[in-house]
Amino acid sequence: MLHNGLQGTGAHAYVSHILEDLDWQLAGQRLTGSPHTIWQILNHLIYWQDFCLQLLSGEEPSVPDHAIDSWPGTDQPTGAAEWEEGVQNFLADTQEAMHDASTDVELEVAFRPGRSRAEVLGMVIGHNSYHLGQIVLLRQMLGSWPPPSGGDTW
Repeated sequence: MLHNGLQGTGAHAYVSHILEDLDWQLAGQRLTGSPHTIWQILNHLIYWQDFCLQLLSGEEPSVPDHAIDSWPGTDQPTGAAEWEEGVQNFLADTQEAMHDASTDVELEVAFRPGRSRAEVLGMVIGHNSYHLGQIVLLRQMLGSWPPPSGGDTW
């Protein structure tokens, strides 16, 4: 179940497909009414996924003082290379989370007493699912959906 949620199966599009073949300029375009660009959402996803991976590795990450602090970076990438680096960073962290899901997930997380590794991975899944859904919607509105590997899950 954790692997399926992390990689995106069943009712979800595959995580790797959602970010596939997206033009870096579109990723930085803010649509009317949208509080964030795809680039900002990607950096927010990286921030919290990294936070959870630190917890799973026995580290104690700093909790941001304000929600806005978990939205790092600019509205848009500086170019294709920066966009691709962000995508690869996110996907690599997703693979690390998949590896963590293959360990004893019932163990307690050191800096979150009473919370299991499975619960932290569940937080990653829920958070990623929510924001990746936003990216799908923005891609649809930008006319950049579906990606070449497909966007339908059924």
